[in-house]
Amino acid sequence: MSKRLNKPYIVLVAGMLIQLCAGIIYMWSIFKAPVELHFNNWEGAALTSSIMLSAYVAGLIVGGRAQDKFGPKKVVFFGSVLICIGMVLTAFVPIKIPELIYLTYGIIGGLGVGIVYTTTVAVVQKWFPKKRGFATGMMVSSFGFSLVLFAPVTKALIAAKGVPFTFIAIGIMFFLICAPCSFLITNPKTSELENINEQKSKQKNYTTKEMLKTRQFYMIAFAMFFTLPAYFILNPLFVSLGVERGLSENLAVLGVMITGIASACGRLGFSWLSDIIGRKRAIVSFILINLFATIGVIFAKDYLFLVCIGAVALSFGGSAGVYPALTADYYGTKHSGLNYGCVMLGFGFSSLITPIVANIISPSGDHTLPLIIAAATSLFASSLIMLLKPLKQTEN
Repeated sequence: MSKRLNKPYIVLVAGMLIQLCAGIIYMWSIFKAPVELHFNNWEGAALTSSIMLSAYVAGLIVGGRAQDKFGPKKVVFFGSVLICIGMVLTAFVPIKIPELIYLTYGIIGGLGVGIVYTTTVAVVQKWFPKKRGFATGMMVSSFGFSLVLFAPVTKALIAAKGVPFTFIAIGIMFFLICAPCSFLITNPKTSELENINEQKSKQKNYTTKEMLKTRQFYMIAFAMFFTLPAYFILNPLFVSLGVERGLSENLAVLGVMITGIASACGRLGFSWLSDIIGRKRAIVSFILINLFATIGVIFAKDYLFLVCIGAVALSFGGSAGVYPALTADYYGTKHSGLNYGCVMLGFGFSSLITPIVANIISPSGDHTLPLIIAAATSLFASSLIMLLKPLKQTEN
């Protein structure tokens, strides 16, 4: 009995370790400058992050669909292999063809991250039906904490051994962590759910096709889209904007670390809070924090600037933690991988569209007007969440 009761936590820890490695998606800011130098001052390195993010969103959908067909264990192993192959192949990109990094690190690695992210989150939610927010928060906080843990390791490796060695070392390390853990990512059996005191759910498990016919899906996806613009505007500017606002370069770099910690705290804290006060109230709470922090960034200087960007990152983390649980609450956990992958299109489009619109609005680089608009979109996102109505649930 004790072994069965511990099984959910074994799956949770395995998923968290995989998520910790999958957080490589946030690491390009660490690789960017050394990669540019390695490839003779290559000017196209910045685009790699956007390509990886796009592949990540595609991987969410691929992983969500594949896990229903092949089972989560095989899908997570495959996604882990893609991450590792993408990293290792990047080490062998010829100096004369740096654009191949778009394929290796960006597309192959990004697909792998998306596949393991959606699959592990979906499986863990099934093991913790009564603590969905807690379980989701633990998973995605590991994803966000990756930057805090691996940034100093990566910097040290690059300084000591160079760029190619670092990509190989990290790729092999991730494989040694993710491959064994992937065999622990399994869906619970009915008997195992009974042993963790879960009553038979009367909630309908919506297929993705059924979900797409509901108004609530579009409200949730658009709420996510309009929650995130401030973060996507500020993310590439944390260091440069911090220096403009009176911080030393070292303090501005520290600000990047602060945003990583704040994001991880938001993922865990708001997910846990959503189990207590409800998903909608938790989402509205971090959206309001995002609203005031975004306005604050427009005027803040010195240490107050660090506080404001930390609050924006906290809200960003909250969205990553609570929106998956909200989606599962509305549409069930059976198809949650693919269902949440579709909701995450709101994330993907926001990350791609926001920087483009910001540059069109303010080509001079003054981000005051884009940030004001981002604050206004937060209000719209909170309105969508507050207007969400429950679905009519029927037993499967």
